Amino acid sequence: MAIDIGYLAAAFGGGVLGACLGGLPAFIMTGFVLMVGIAAGFFGGPEAANIIAGVGFGPVLAPWVAFAGGVAAATYASSRGFEIEGKDIGTPLAQLNNPGVLLVGGVFGVIGWLLFTLWNTLGLKTDTGGLTVAISAIIARAVFLQQGPLGTLTDEARAKGGLFAVTEGHCWLPWQSDWGQVAMIGIGFGLAGGLIGIVTGQPVLAFGISAASLVFLRFAPGFPVTHHITLPAATAALATGSIWMGALFGLLGALAGEVAARCFFNYGKNHIDPPAVSLVITNTIISFLL
Repeated sequence: MAIDIGYLAAAFGGGVLGACLGGLPAFIMTGFVLMVGIAAGFFGGPEAANIIAGVGFGPVLAPWVAFAGGVAAATYASSRGFEIEGKDIGTPLAQLNNPGVLLVGGVFGVIGWLLFTLWNTLGLKTDTGGLTVAISAIIARAVFLQQGPLGTLTDEARAKGGLFAVTEGHCWLPWQSDWGQVAMIGIGFGLAGGLIGIVTGQPVLAFGISAASLVFLRFAPGFPVTHHITLPAATAALATGSIWMGALFGLLGALAGEVAARCFFNYGKNHIDPPAVSLVITNTIISFLL
């Protein structure tokens, strides 16, 4: 496994960036950069590949670097008594004025880049980025909060059936948690993502649009989170030429996201990303079947 020291240094910077901005704002920036790169490719820009692979999915803004660094930094800050929730991925942590918090982001940026490189060297047939984002958050939860991947059930949750119970204050997206709502969002955005994949030949464009659209979540609570829906939908539709496969994998991605939320997010003290876990599931299936 060849490691470029310059890329590792850049990954440290990317993790610091993610901590400074907050994981979600950093991820939104990733979405915009990916759209710019894809647009450059459409117009014949030779730098398009570098924008996508070197920046959007490179050691600065890749979700497994910047977003993961932001998640780890928030986890650390919450464990140290700062006025920040471990699940808060939206607050810029530069406001804490603590270089130790930013250092943790940088270290986890490096960890993310190393893990991502390892998975790809091993040739894992899955979403290696999503896998890295999930494992990074699990490590941060264990190290800083001494809590396992599944979290700690409340008495109310135990009384209502256990891990899959959605209770007050223990829900990823309240407007996107009922199974009927989840299914409808999955099918709808799966069809949309599937068409984007087919007509452009670029499954990543649907992902970039979904990621960038989360800027509206900052101002409009209730905005849907869909990148774990549109990416597998676009990938499956492009692989088969069928928009209906987009709907199928969009539905699967949406359902897997909510399952992941109930397993890893709802009763944990930090943010283990449900879309990341969902992408591991759907892209593993796509890798083996399509």
